Amino acid sequence: MKIHHSDLNKRTLIRWKVYFDRSRMYLGYIQFFLIGIVFLKSFKDNPWGEWIFKYAIVSIPIAFLLFIILSLVLGYFDSKLGLREEEQRNLSRSNPVMMEMLDQLKELNKKIELLETEKINKNSL
Repeated sequence: MKIHHSDLNKRTLIRWKVYFDRSRMYLGYIQFFLIGIVFLKSFKDNPWGEWIFKYAIVSIPIAFLLFIILSLVLGYFDSKLGLREEEQRNLSRSNPVMMEMLDQLKELNKKIELLETEKINKNSL
C-alpha cells in the first residue's frame, strides 16, 4: 500500500507518530491559552473580573507577561531539580536501542581496562 509515494511500513508509521506527538505539544499551547480565556471570563461577574475587562489593554498583557515569567521560573526549577534528566534516564532504560548502546559501551570499557591492566603488567616485568 502506498500513501504519498511512500511505502506504509513501520518506519513511516513511527515518523507519523512523531509528527503527531510534536503537533500535540503545540496544540497543548493553544488549549492552555483557550483555558486561560475561559478562566478569565469566569471572573466577569465579580469586581476583579470587571477591572480586568475594563482595563483589558493593560491587564491582559500583564497577565501574559506573568504567565511567561512563571513558566520560566517553573522551567528553571525543573532544570535545577534534575527532573528532565531523570525523565530522560527512565525513557532511555525502556529504549532497546539505547540499552544496546549502553551494553556495548560497558563492554568496550571492560576491554580498555583489560588492555590497560595487561600494559601495566607488561611494563612492570
